[in-house]
Amino acid sequence: VQIVESGGGLVQPGGSLRLSCAASGFTFRSYHMSWYRQAPGKERELVAGITSDGGNTNYADSVKGRFTISRDNAKNTVYLQMNSLKPEDTAVYYCRASRVLVYWGQGTQVTISS
Repeated sequence: VQIVESGGGLVQPGGSLRLSCAASGFTFRSYHMSWYRQAPGKERELVAGITSDGGNTNYADSVKGRFTISRDNAKNTVYLQMNSLKPEDTAVYYCRASRVLVYWGQGTQVTISS
């Protein structure tokens, strides 16, 4: 199993980033996918989730209206479009696959700073 996040970086407040999570080694289309984040000194928190067929999504209140999760089951990839970024969005962002088993990626750093 491999889960690899990409797309992180340093962005100014108000900017945008698109994170990608490429998965392999399991039946991606059968798994619920989600993005979590962990800021320094804080617990890991759920950012957004999407059902296996992409029909339903959920978001943390702090990112509603700014972030959009989507998936492409043909490409075994889930995305997180992040707009209107704020300094408090700074964190390591992790991709998570869950069904019966749970798989995590290694994370990608997102830093929002002027």
